[in-house]
Amino acid sequence: MQTVLGANGQIAEELTRYLHDHVTHDIRLVSRNPGKVHETDQLVKADLMDAEATAAAVAGSDIAYLTVGLPIDSALWEQRFPVMMANTIAACREHDTKLVFFDNTYMYPRTAARQVEDTPFEPAGRKAAVRARIADMLQREMDAGTIDAVICRAPEFYGPGKTKSLTNSAVFDRIKRGKRPLIPLDAHTERTLIWTPDASRGMGLIGNTPDAYGQTWHLPVDPERLTYAEMIAVAGQVIGEDIRYTTVPAAAFKLGALVNQPVREVSELLPRYRVDNIFDSSKFAARFPGFRVTTYRQGITEILGG
Repeated sequence: MQTVLGANGQIAEELTRYLHDHVTHDIRLVSRNPGKVHETDQLVKADLMDAEATAAAVAGSDIAYLTVGLPIDSALWEQRFPVMMANTIAACREHDTKLVFFDNTYMYPRTAARQVEDTPFEPAGRKAAVRARIADMLQREMDAGTIDAVICRAPEFYGPGKTKSLTNSAVFDRIKRGKRPLIPLDAHTERTLIWTPDASRGMGLIGNTPDAYGQTWHLPVDPERLTYAEMIAVAGQVIGEDIRYTTVPAAAFKLGALVNQPVREVSELLPRYRVDNIFDSSKFAARFPGFRVTTYRQGITEILGG
């Protein structure tokens, strides 16, 4: 039995497809309102804020994947993520279940330095502090040998279906609607984006590789990074149009943050868009040389239906 905790998002859905196609049909999907991806999926309703419910959801599982996401809300993250991590760790320890944690890069330094698996955390902002805290919680358990776990880390998403990210909403979704894409701060810094199906496939592969445990892994990305200007140029080639874009300055975000809660929450992440974002997944590429990463051109073409 392999169990996906937080089973409603795009990452969890693509992970379920990978597990079903390549590993097992014995899959349990856990969330407050889970839905089947395949007819054979087992559904369990549970709130990961409830320790007993989490333990019951994990019971009988060989591997559990913690993929839960929350709305971009600092207070909500502070209230929920540490409790859900603690409950999941306790449940996996109780049932001798391996844990695969899907993590992000918010706690990394907001600089142009290359990001690798042992990059020290320098959290800046409330959301980054929460992500550092829960990653550290799990790492301490891994170091102490109390749990067999692995951390799978991903940069910003882009992708099909229900993928949620600033890039999807501000760039590709707007292009699909015939609107001018909006670029935060600078259109000419290199971006590292991960194609959501690649993130899920990479996590499923790592989770079912015994010697991958006890480590942190950067999930696979296209090493040929593009700027937003270059991505939009590719999008123009895909749809056969010359696409013009608008670069949104920091002052506009600051003004919007005064009256708009979502803009205020996103503002914490903006410094990352002023500099190149170089997320290095060469460790994964060396260990899994047969994994085929989706190129930016392939991903953009799929999103735009070219």
